[in-house]
Amino acid sequence: MLIPHDMLQAETLQGLLEDFVSREGTDNGDETPLELRVARARQALERGTAVILFDPESQQCQLLLRSEVPRALLD
Repeated sequence: MLIPHDMLQAETLQGLLEDFVSREGTDNGDETPLELRVARARQALERGTAVILFDPESQQCQLLLRSEVPRALLD
């Protein structure tokens, strides 16, 4: 299920973005400050190039590039 980023409370979205950009393997040695990585992820959501995918079975959210999401979920 796709969750519109603008439907989340500001604190919830901020926490989700911080969690995503600070996960192991997401920085690939990049030492860009957390705030800048969060801002980039937020911009991707606002531009529509990234989406929030919620899996009700695992109760987990993921940020994905729109191009990585199965077409059936986008319709």
